[in-house]
Amino acid sequence: MKVDYIAINGSVKDKLELPESIFGLEDNGGLVWEAVTNYLANQRQGTAKTKTRGEVRGGGKKPWRQKHTGRARAGSIRSPIWVGGGTVFGPRPRDYSYKLPKQKKRKALCTALSMKLRSQNIKIVEDFELENNKTKEMAKILKTLGLFGETVLVKDSFPKNMILASRNIPKFSLATAKDLNIYDCVASENLVFTLKGLDGLKKRFSESVN
Repeated sequence: MKVDYIAINGSVKDKLELPESIFGLEDNGGLVWEAVTNYLANQRQGTAKTKTRGEVRGGGKKPWRQKHTGRARAGSIRSPIWVGGGTVFGPRPRDYSYKLPKQKKRKALCTALSMKLRSQNIKIVEDFELENNKTKEMAKILKTLGLFGETVLVKDSFPKNMILASRNIPKFSLATAKDLNIYDCVASENLVFTLKGLDGLKKRFSESVN
């Protein structure tokens, strides 16, 4: 499985062999969906909360006497049927996270990468560094490479000036090879690997197998 390996000026430098174990898996939309759902669930804070009638302030006094008023037998103005009263069956703080087997998550990520490669949305570029922290310089490189839309650049590590130069570019984010996740693959339109980023990804998956 060979792909073009390009320079940051957009010219093709050579052909690069990609490992079948990472980029050659069959499509499996169900597995990818399951992994993305797990990732998003694990990101939820779970802090939404409403007050029950026992938590709403006030309402301790019976609003009127029980009989002979011609009105309902109300016991508290904080009853759920009153405006300003408590909420029935509202959200409570909870933990939404759950675990997927490591092998399943690994296969899902490799499947997503394989599907992305088949749709020609993965580019391999030479390793590069920025001379300064100017956003203009990073934007120029992206434009030269023809990268528009949601783009994730994957390297082994990022110097501070590259982080500063990238953070104000819309629809562009950075990810190290060891931290690349299933959502980065699915939500982005383009995945760009540097050579060191690709080596880091190979090392990550070789370690997960052993």
